[in-house]
Amino acid sequence: MKNTPTDSVAILQDLIRCRSVTPHEAGALTVLENLLSHNGFVCQRLIFKDKDTPDVENLFARIGTTEPHLCFAGHTDVVPPGNEADWTHDPFAAEIKGGQLYGRGATDMKGPVAAFAAAAVDYVNHSGKQAGSISFLITGDEEGPAINGTIKVLEWMKAHGHIPDHCLVGEPSSVDALGDTIKVGRRGSLSFVVTVEGVQGHVAYPSKTDNPIPKLARFVDWISNAKLDDGNDHFDPSSLAVTTIEVGNTAANVVPARATAKFNIRYSTEHTYETLREWVDAQIEAVKKDVGGKWSVTSSEGAEAFITEPGAFVGLVQDAVEQETGLVPRLSTSGGTSDARFIKNYCPVLEFGPTNATIHQVDERISIEELRATQTIYGRIIEAYFNNQP
Repeated sequence: MKNTPTDSVAILQDLIRCRSVTPHEAGALTVLENLLSHNGFVCQRLIFKDKDTPDVENLFARIGTTEPHLCFAGHTDVVPPGNEADWTHDPFAAEIKGGQLYGRGATDMKGPVAAFAAAAVDYVNHSGKQAGSISFLITGDEEGPAINGTIKVLEWMKAHGHIPDHCLVGEPSSVDALGDTIKVGRRGSLSFVVTVEGVQGHVAYPSKTDNPIPKLARFVDWISNAKLDDGNDHFDPSSLAVTTIEVGNTAANVVPARATAKFNIRYSTEHTYETLREWVDAQIEAVKKDVGGKWSVTSSEGAEAFITEPGAFVGLVQDAVEQETGLVPRLSTSGGTSDARFIKNYCPVLEFGPTNATIHQVDERISIEELRATQTIYGRIIEAYFNNQP
């Protein structure tokens, strides 16, 4: 039995010193695997690839074979550091200065991985019994295309009888202070490309041309001012953002042959992929009725909207946060996408982690105090989960 808490700071330093920029493992999963296997977890290294994609290494680790089964999901891959000369501290040196631990991935999300690993190891070594199961789903391509990571690990878990009862994703969910926010869902993301075909020609002979730009401009203005919904109890109103308008024309005296606009919709559970595609088709038809033209549209789904309804599991996590921080975290669905969008198809999932002020930035960092408090919160969650099953 260990009498002192496992040091999440040392674990995080070891992880940061692995230059695991997506899709390279660079030893980060090995650090975690060595720690967990030494403390009784059965570890599986899972390597997946697709045509024209690099190999991605992932880690699944589990201790226990019975229910209840709590899974922690996260990633050890990180985004590139950018110009390293802009950093005050080497992004892969894990230096501590002024109570802050600097390094790429300190908060997103090697810090939460280290904190939960330390909390889980302490629970296993101090509980004196193994009631249920704790597992880790750690991927190596969350910051990349997310093709050969969590999706395929979940498929492997299902095939081998490892689907958990609940999952906690270690995304840095807190905004202004540790514990102020828990993510209980995410908005959906749907991207569109709309093209209007015209007839190219000299601007001096407009009768011989058909300019697609005014037609597309009418459509862009139309959808930019449209109201999709009013939101609901868990989601802000859905939003639409036009991201590019392209005509492929560098000449000032030529009408282009086509014009293309790209836009993205971030939507709530008020919509689905199908209803939004129908809505866009209807907007095109409405504009086309006025201006004519030959139109085409393609769409690609980034993620569907989901919500984990408040209940026992949500309350358990809220209580653990409040006990450590004194804050009652608000339940949020804001932000971009995360791997929780895949996990929600298998079990209830929440996201909780440290503050996200410096993620993906130069001098990404986490305070030692916050890291250790995150470890304590995760420890409280584990303890409550197995002693007061949601």
